[in-house]
Amino acid sequence: MLLIVDDDIAIRTSLALLLKKEGFSVQGAGSPEEAFEVLRTVRPELILLDLNFSIETSGKEGMQLLQRIKKSYPAIPVILITGWGTIDLAVKGMKEGATDFITKPWQNEYLIQSVRTILNLAAQEPQSDSRRKLEQKYHFENIVGQDAKLLDILGTVGRVAATDAPVLITGESGTGKELIAEAIHSNSKRKARPFVKVNLGGISSTLFESELFGHVRGAFTDAKSDRLGRFEMAHKGSIFLDEIGELDLSSQVKLLRVLQERTFEPLGSSKSRTVDVRIICATNRNLEEMVANGTFREDLYYRINLITVKLPALRERPDDIPLLSGFFVNNLKIIYQRPDITISPAALKWLKTLQLQGNIRQLKNLVERTVLLSSKDVLDIADFQKNLTVGQSAAAKNLPEVGSVTLEEMEYQMIARAMQFHQNKISKVARSLGITRFALYRRLEKYGISFDPDEQ
Repeated sequence: MLLIVDDDIAIRTSLALLLKKEGFSVQGAGSPEEAFEVLRTVRPELILLDLNFSIETSGKEGMQLLQRIKKSYPAIPVILITGWGTIDLAVKGMKEGATDFITKPWQNEYLIQSVRTILNLAAQEPQSDSRRKLEQKYHFENIVGQDAKLLDILGTVGRVAATDAPVLITGESGTGKELIAEAIHSNSKRKARPFVKVNLGGISSTLFESELFGHVRGAFTDAKSDRLGRFEMAHKGSIFLDEIGELDLSSQVKLLRVLQERTFEPLGSSKSRTVDVRIICATNRNLEEMVANGTFREDLYYRINLITVKLPALRERPDDIPLLSGFFVNNLKIIYQRPDITISPAALKWLKTLQLQGNIRQLKNLVERTVLLSSKDVLDIADFQKNLTVGQSAAAKNLPEVGSVTLEEMEYQMIARAMQFHQNKISKVARSLGITRFALYRRLEKYGISFDPDEQ
């Protein structure tokens, strides 16, 4: 049974008709007192709670009721209903334990999707799965490892994949966030539909709307034809928003609106389009800290992290390093046509001792570099040592003392030096820094470094 708590009988009736049509049993309550009368006799699976019970729309009564519900019945999920103008109330409600929020006027399809997602998540009991059991249930072919932390994560991923819950994947750079996003999609009911990847760190703020929402012919000087945006490409499938922590505040507002309302307008068009996508986000940044600093919107943060998956650093699961190394070598045997190449047991044991700040990506690069530069079929410790230290010892000597400079200051200095060295040639600067031109444009704008847009 679902409980609808709203003082407006028209809202209760409308929601009840919609939910009953979808096969749910529904009961309504017009006041906090009436809601608790219901809760004393029956235990609903989910509560839809309006935050405003008065003309002043302060939300005070709704928040107090939410606090009472979470204190007395913490296991019952609550979806808040609020107007777009009072979305700050919904964010406060999420802090108090609400699971999701819907804005008025709501979209029927999105509301039903949210209800089903939350009920599905509540019904799934966490369980301990061995790798073999996980492989029998889900498709994790490209994810290598036996570590208990990883297996717990894969169990969560498998169970969450079946729902439409938005997922936020966090972890250091190189920990495999994109692979986890792909696993969520490939184990979902949307797996036959598109999986669209978007690197938000590589899209400048000026191109954000065009890239994500598309544009119509004539929207700007170079718009010679209509173009689909990434959201429309992902319709009925999943969209993976990588590096979401890199978005500036104005772009965050635009993204929030499409995530909230599931509608958008292509650049240059006044006609709204509706989209049905599953949202998967990833970042290596601390979004909670960014929210506290005012650099990431709190309402967007709560919208994207119904489920958070935190990936461990590779140094936290050292027993998986030999498995990953073997996996990379087996792939490289085919790529470089060296069928007899292997890693010695001593080298595998030594690899486990490495800290590898770049995580799986650094390990993969180390293994591939060693395969390329060694003529031997059995790779030993010395072979890896030679390639591990290439470029690193010299770089370490030139690094400033820890605490003497911030990461942003280092980034600014490196970009400024690269711009000077390559005489403002954007393509060369981007290539030398190992980033895309779009990512470089974003950083040039961020640090106020002047550049000639004609210099490619």
